[in-house]
Amino acid sequence: MDILQILNNTAAQILSPVTLGFVLAAIGLSVHFGFAGLLNMGVAGFMAIGAYGFAISTLTFNLPWFVAALVGLVGAVLFSVVMGIPTLRLRGDYLAIVTIAAAEIVRLLFLTASFREVTGSADGLSGFQGSFRSFNPLPPGRYGFGPWTYQSDQWWVIIVGVITISIVVLFVWLLMRSPWGRVIRGIREDEDAVRSLGKNVFAFKMQALIVGGVIIAAGGILTAMGTNVNPNVYVTSQTFYVWTALLLGGAATIFGPVLGAVLFWVVRAFLSNLLPALSQIGVLPFLSSEQSQMLVFVLVGVALMLLVIFRPQGILGSKKELTFVR
Repeated sequence: MDILQILNNTAAQILSPVTLGFVLAAIGLSVHFGFAGLLNMGVAGFMAIGAYGFAISTLTFNLPWFVAALVGLVGAVLFSVVMGIPTLRLRGDYLAIVTIAAAEIVRLLFLTASFREVTGSADGLSGFQGSFRSFNPLPPGRYGFGPWTYQSDQWWVIIVGVITISIVVLFVWLLMRSPWGRVIRGIREDEDAVRSLGKNVFAFKMQALIVGGVIIAAGGILTAMGTNVNPNVYVTSQTFYVWTALLLGGAATIFGPVLGAVLFWVVRAFLSNLLPALSQIGVLPFLSSEQSQMLVFVLVGVALMLLVIFRPQGILGSKKELTFVR
């Protein structure tokens, strides 16, 4: 077992496009659940709309990458409005039911063979990053040190991702310190009290759903900039991964989603490399390499249950948020 290679592969995940995309998705979910109290169980649907909006706009309509990204974000706005109009006037659990169903509907639409020419069906879409890579200011080659040595195109995705995350974190921080953010937090705690003060609770919930949805879709776009788009990625388990990352870092915090998403993918990458290696050298003789990969999901599920029981406010969460998170 090469422990150095395992640690090297694990450390490389810190700056991967998937990790950076999940950071944005966790921040968007924090706006939904942590600050506004909206139970969005369709995170994968928002990420799929962002990713496919970006990919289809580039491949089918030959739009520049920044216009294609805008198309993906507008798609998230429309998706939020369609889901929010019939549900936001009802109890929070109705939104959870609608979002998880809507995310699956979106995935099946991208998966159906009827739209194969546009969506690629089960094969997904690839080769749409050309416009984005043409804006890469870095010369070709490999740069970095240790596990963080990447091709110039990979560094371009990382640079765009880090800049986007920084802007989004600052935006959410300013937003939650504003009067709008105080109203959103009030709705989370007691929407009837906020309604008695003359505030339009439905409008504020819709705005929060749109803001968080756009940020989640940006996570899907960022992931697509570094990898291909496939409908089998945007399944319900992806939503649970983002929820795990959010709860790990702290739901009602600014930097908690960032820390939670990075820690989640680092631990998952470490286990995905360690368990098959232990199986091969006989430490886990009762598991094959394939079965050991499934054990990773079991351990993630157990960790999530323990987290909710013993640390529901997350690593960076405060105890005053404990009652709401429970």
